[in-house]
Order: sequence, then structure tokens, then C-alpha cells
Amino acid sequence: MSNSSHLELTKVGIDFPTPKGPFTALQNVDLKIQKGEFISLIGHSGCGKSTVLNIVAGLYQATTGGVLLNNKEVNEPGPERAVVFQNHSLLPWLSAYKNVELAVKQTQKGRSKQEMKEWVEHNLELVHMTHAADKLPSEISGGMKQRVGIARALAMEPKVLLMDEPFGALDALTRAHLQDSVMEIHAELGNTVIMITHDVDEAVLLSDRIVMMTNGPAATIGEILHVDLPRPRNRIACADDPKYNHYRAEVLKFLYEKQRKVESVEEHRAKKKTSNEEKSSNVA
Repeated sequence: MSNSSHLELTKVGIDFPTPKGPFTALQNVDLKIQKGEFISLIGHSGCGKSTVLNIVAGLYQATTGGVLLNNKEVNEPGPERAVVFQNHSLLPWLSAYKNVELAVKQTQKGRSKQEMKEWVEHNLELVHMTHAADKLPSEISGGMKQRVGIARALAMEPKVLLMDEPFGALDALTRAHLQDSVMEIHAELGNTVIMITHDVDEAVLLSDRIVMMTNGPAATIGEILHVDLPRPRNRIACADDPKYNHYRAEVLKFLYEKQRKVESVEEHRAKKKTSNEEKSSNVA
């Protein structure tokens, strides 16, 4: 890997306006990602994971700091960053093929009709969905819809694939199959992936590094865990691997022990502050 980062977040912070004044959702998020890395963001609800993803996608503007992709500032959405959402967000009146084709037409304007057709078919093949190319979203399962959503994102040939809990709404078996598909695709394409997840096993199985977020408000990166497991990874073999279980325990420890301690300290400070304010008002 080269020293220059493919994607770089520097001192990223964001405030949202509220009736009581600005709410600081994120602060001082620093992260350097190399080309081809698979990064997972994990943390409790409300810790700003999706906010980080939306800033990288160009959907939100950081209040402080910024994002560079290949040394160019990210300040708006662009085809070099494709997003896969938890709900597939397919257009219901278009077939699986047409949903992917629409993304290709918008981003691959230099291709001939035949090249476009082959490219759409290639991306449906990557996610094992060629058999359902002519079906509408209402005619296929949730897992299949999500496969088409991934194919549509990949068809844009993004430099960075952003995935916001892409398997969150799926049953365990479908989820496992899709995780395997994503690992195969990542191995074949070598694309850079940032994925949000709540699932510790999913994070360890798929990632090169796991970025653990502190609780909001003013959330930031608490710890980064390097997952040094050889690829390709097999979930059954991993289940008995001491290194896999060590990484899993480290993430759980951060989420459920370290964050709880921080919360307890903050609650204690808040109570003390309230108590002092009450004493002051009584004296007054």
C-alpha cells in the first residue's frame, strides 16, 4: 500500500441547527483509508456512523474539517462514490435489469448500447441475479432486491462503495449469503468499501479495519482495530479461530464496557453539575 491515502477524513465535525442552538453530532474525525481497504464503522445508535457516511457521500457538508478523495475535496455527491442503503431504494416500476441500466446510462455515457447491455449483465452476474433480470422489485425477495441495489452501485464503477447497514433488514441466512457475495466481489474488484454495521461478527468477518465510534453527541473515533485474518475468509473456519474470537471480544469490550464507563462518568458529572446549580440557586 502506498503512503498517500486514497480517502482521507481530516478533523471532520458537523453541527445541526436546533431551536436550542447548534447540536454537535461529530467532532475531530480523522481517518485515512487506503485503496482497496474494507472499513467497517460500528457503534451504538446515534453515534454518527451514518453522518460520517453521508459526509463522504457528499450528501452532508462538514462544519469543520473535510474529506479528500484522490487529493480532491469532496463537497457534493458524485459517481465515484456509490451508496447502498439498508432499504434497496429500487424504482418499483423498473425491472432489476432496468434499475441497473439506469445507473449505467447516467454514469457510463461513453459506452455503446451493446457495451452497456454487457456491462449491466456483468454486474447482475456479480451478485447472482441474471435469472431475475426481468422481474420487478415487487416480484423478488428482500435479499434479491438488495443484490440488485449492490449491482446498481457497482455498475457505476465507483472508487468508493459506501454501504449503510446493507444487510440490516434481512434474515440471518440471506444475510450470510450476501456477506459472502460482498467478500467475493471485493476480492475480484479490489474496490474500497466503507460499511456501517451494528453486527460485530459481520464487522470482523468482512473488514480489514473496524472503526469504533464513541457515543454521541460530539461523537468521534474511539478506537481502530486492525483485523489480521487471511483472505478468503470462511465464516465456519473463523468461528473456531482464536484470532477471530479475540477481535470479536475487543469490539464487544469497546461497545459494552468502555462506552458504558464513559457514560457513567458523564452521568456523574451531569448530576454533580445539576446539584451544584441547585445549591447555587438555593443560596441565591
